[in-house]
Amino acid sequence: MANAKPGNASAGAKAKAGAYTPSGVSAIGRRKRSYSIRLWAVRHSRLLEWFYAKFADMFLLLHPLWNKIGYGRIEAPVKFVEKRVKGLMFDCRMCGQCVLSSTGMSCPMNCPKQLRNGPCGGVRANGNCEVEPDMPCVWVKAWEGSRNMVHGDKIMTVQKPVDQSLRETSAWLRVTALAAAERDALNKKDT
Repeated sequence: MANAKPGNASAGAKAKAGAYTPSGVSAIGRRKRSYSIRLWAVRHSRLLEWFYAKFADMFLLLHPLWNKIGYGRIEAPVKFVEKRVKGLMFDCRMCGQCVLSSTGMSCPMNCPKQLRNGPCGGVRANGNCEVEPDMPCVWVKAWEGSRNMVHGDKIMTVQKPVDQSLRETSAWLRVTALAAAERDALNKKDT
């Protein structure tokens, strides 16, 4: 490999050098995953959208408890549960900025290129990924899932780039805290 270009080190060499490599995501040598549960989630996106809305309402009702305990103290146990549940259902990468309700219950972080606003343009004719030919394109599945959802047009919303400082934090708690702050601001405005 005397002719190797600078910067084209193997994933292992990059890891040894301390380079940031997203958890379980690599265009080279990414291990095969079972897509059956993730694809089930896309097919049943309307049911999961309904469930997520009820779950978010329940978490918002628990906001006074979370606030009393302290969001910082409750983060670890909630993150533990969130990571297992969303990991199983959606192959979640715990980016801390969950957009499943906007992407047809298909996690865009499963894209080998981690694109958050649509496919790369290299989608194969059969709807599979250009990087991982055996994997259905995350964004093709996102579009299919969004068409089943009541608020499926949210897929057209442009997502901000991933804030890496939120990686491995609970999106559930972050969304709850933001919703509670928004609700409190509206209540103050009304009084």
